[in-house]
Amino acid sequence: MPYKNAQFAIVVSDFNRDITSKLLEGAIQHLAEKEIATSQIKIVHVPGAVEVPLIAKRLAEQKKYDAIICLGCVIRGDTDHYQYVCAQVSEGCQQVMLQYNLPVIFGVLTTQNEAQALARVGGSEGHKGIEAAMAAIDMINVLHELN
Repeated sequence: MPYKNAQFAIVVSDFNRDITSKLLEGAIQHLAEKEIATSQIKIVHVPGAVEVPLIAKRLAEQKKYDAIICLGCVIRGDTDHYQYVCAQVSEGCQQVMLQYNLPVIFGVLTTQNEAQALARVGGSEGHKGIEAAMAAIDMINVLHELN
C-alpha cells in the first residue's frame, strides 16, 4: 500500500475546540489503525478556520507531505460572518490542492448549530475526522495508481 510510507500533515482550527479536538482525535485514530506512525504525522494548530488555507499552503510548499488534512468547525451565527468564513476556507483549501497537485482534504464542518457539529464527530452522522483521514489515504493511493 503506497500510503504506508506517506507523510501526512493535519491543520486543525482551535476555534470551536470542543468539536475540532474530536475531529483531530478521529483522524489520528484512523491513521493509527492504518499503521501510520506518529512520526509520519505533522499537526499544526491555527486560531480559526480562515487561517487553515495559509498553513496548508505553507506545508504544501515544503513538498514533504503526501496529503494535508484540514480540520475545523464553522457554526452559523446571527450575522453573515458564517458565509464569508465558509467561502474563504473552502476556496482556499481547493486552491492549495490544485496549485500543488496534492490532496488537501476538506474536513471543515459547516453546520447550522452545535448539535449538528456534534452529530458529525462520532454521533448519528458518523465521524468526519475519520472520514477525512480515509479520504487522504484513498487519494494517496489513487494518485499512486495514476503515476
